Amino acid sequence: MEMEQEKMTMNKELSPDAAAYCCSACHGDETWSYNHPIRGRAKSRSLSASPALGSTKEFRRTRSLHGPCPVTTFGPKACVLQNPQTIMHIQDPASQRLTWNKSPKSVLVIKKMRDASLLQPFKELCTHLMEENMIVYVEKKVLEDPAIASDESFGAVKKKFCTFREGNAAVVLRSRLKVRVVKELRGKKTAVHNGLGENGSQAAGLDMDVGKQAMQYQVLNEVVIDRGPSSYLSNVDVYLDGHLITTVQGDGVIVSTPTGSTAYAAAAGASMIHPNVPAIMITPICPHSLSFRPIVVPAGVELKIMLSPEARNTAWVSFDGRKRQEIRHGDSISITTSCYPLPSICVRDPVSDWFESLAQCLHWNVRKKQAHFEEEEEEEEEG
Repeated sequence: MEMEQEKMTMNKELSPDAAAYCCSACHGDETWSYNHPIRGRAKSRSLSASPALGSTKEFRRTRSLHGPCPVTTFGPKACVLQNPQTIMHIQDPASQRLTWNKSPKSVLVIKKMRDASLLQPFKELCTHLMEENMIVYVEKKVLEDPAIASDESFGAVKKKFCTFREGNAAVVLRSRLKVRVVKELRGKKTAVHNGLGENGSQAAGLDMDVGKQAMQYQVLNEVVIDRGPSSYLSNVDVYLDGHLITTVQGDGVIVSTPTGSTAYAAAAGASMIHPNVPAIMITPICPHSLSFRPIVVPAGVELKIMLSPEARNTAWVSFDGRKRQEIRHGDSISITTSCYPLPSICVRDPVSDWFESLAQCLHWNVRKKQAHFEEEEEEEEEG
């Protein structure tokens, strides 16, 4: 009885316009109106500043990338009917899809060179796109691959390709790291072959008599060696071309490419490097030293990272945030520049795109401009 009385009280408080409200999740795109009928979808309103009852002032939505959209629904029936002036629907992330105003006509397909595992998927993808009457662009050196040039069954499709060279399009070749992890086999008699090699195949293990296994990875952003769940400082030795250059005592160390210099390394205090600069950056994570600054070494050198003999605990390594694994005494991580860069397409040119991304994503050097002096103030100061 009490619940029924409360419902009747709430219905009396609502105005006739509010009672006629229809939820957009249940009745399509019909929208509510409060003395001002609106056609189509309801206008967006800020989550932090909802209009009061009877207010006709519109509020602009905040520019948060992760903020919910107030004009869509969360699920098919997730509607909490409150006051019609403050009701909002949360967008379901699973319903977010890339939409096109019209079907695309041209497609650029980039294939990794000398990778046998991608040959068949590449052919199937290109054949499907051409069946959809699309213009397919590929790099000219892809068609010069012997595996494609000698395939007669693919000849009909190959004749329809449109090719381009790097000079015809703004392409940045982003360097990657070739990482080789060598581990001692503890309590195992046979080597386990894990990881991907340069050609996409599994990396081979080392000699059985040595009792070690090798894993190889291609890394675009960074290799992170940290102390993991241990409360002790990580203690790792860093070698450059066989010479011990330093011992890192802290939370860990980041070895990053120029592309990864704007990610974890930038958060750890490193400089940001343009992708066209051939370099490798070494950045300590919270070092227990006031003079340990990030350094940049030439691309092509070989870095080797191992646990120090004095280390109290093990270390953990991850590659672009994946394949996280433990590193013990006797294990080693060898890092150098990969000979397989990642091509990326520019919107305009490499320089403009990079600085615009810094300004938009990181708000690099964004501040309020200093006001200039008025002419009267300048004359007073001169006088």
